[in-house]
Amino acid sequence: MAEELVAPDIRVAETLPSRFYYDEAIFENLLSVFTGWQYAAHDSELMANPVIPLHHIEAITGEPTIIVKGEKTRCLSNICTHRGMRLTSQPCTKSTLRCEYHGRTFNLEGKMKHMPEFEQAIGFPSDSDNLHEFAMHCWKGLNFISQEDKPHLPWSELNDRFEFLDIDSYVHDISRDRDHSINANWMLYVDNYLEGFHIPFVHPELNQALDYSGYSTEVIEGGVLQIGKASKGDVKFDLPEGHPDYGQDIAAYYLWLFPNMMFNFYPWGLSVNIVVPVSPEETRVLYRGYVKDDDLAQKGAGSILDTVEIQDQNIIEQVHKSMRSKVYDRGRYSPSREQGVHHFHRIISKIYEKLF
Repeated sequence: MAEELVAPDIRVAETLPSRFYYDEAIFENLLSVFTGWQYAAHDSELMANPVIPLHHIEAITGEPTIIVKGEKTRCLSNICTHRGMRLTSQPCTKSTLRCEYHGRTFNLEGKMKHMPEFEQAIGFPSDSDNLHEFAMHCWKGLNFISQEDKPHLPWSELNDRFEFLDIDSYVHDISRDRDHSINANWMLYVDNYLEGFHIPFVHPELNQALDYSGYSTEVIEGGVLQIGKASKGDVKFDLPEGHPDYGQDIAAYYLWLFPNMMFNFYPWGLSVNIVVPVSPEETRVLYRGYVKDDDLAQKGAGSILDTVEIQDQNIIEQVHKSMRSKVYDRGRYSPSREQGVHHFHRIISKIYEKLF
């Protein structure tokens, strides 16, 4: 049996080869991992606009989709079944979707309601005239969609940790939304997110809010959970008895779900990072903010998100420039600090071995 690209034992394993961060063929082939579960929107966004085009998912997968809230929440194709026109480009409160090209209309269940000038068409309408519906899952008010029949994300493993948070009641705060463009490969952004090892060196402000000695990482199926403990006297979660972390001063939970979703839980609410691969050399990162307690947003680890983001981007862009070095190819992992990066690289290496 051939030796595995990334060894399962972190103590002896080497990181992904540097070509993974710039090779065009590797980049294109790995895009197939993005057709599985993707974050779509929070329930509060659908309360304001029952129809939302998912531009970020189209940017990732190339498939135009919308999320709609009718009798139930669904993810539908955003393409008219007549001639392929987009049905909507902006969030709206419509109860009927009407194509601007030839007037075909659909209800929010995706069923075609009316089409002018088709009275003589034989066998019309048929099921193919309705909008295609994609798989959906709602976890505590967070809606996910999938374009392929892939296993669900580890919801049951997450429930014990996050049951105490009333995530359903959070409210989308558009002032917290960001759209960053980074001159680096998308996997470098994920690598950086999955370890707190760099915090004392890259994030002096965050390092003051967190107790680095208590920072921990837990690997789960399809994801990684990092737990940041608060410095003495800083803002922390009010954890109920029976919680796995009860009695500890937790400042933040950083949850990554494969391949590109990051959910940062703070006492004030939730910040979501969506990583969008553009090319081997460019990545977009979309931020979405959902608020529970705005008064807490100016305190602790969750109060300096923009500062931390820019610091991370600067480091990632510098690292990306080094990936074409003739003398650097692979590094080693810190067994105590880089379990999350190792887990991610193991997932990618297994997919790579199937593709190539």
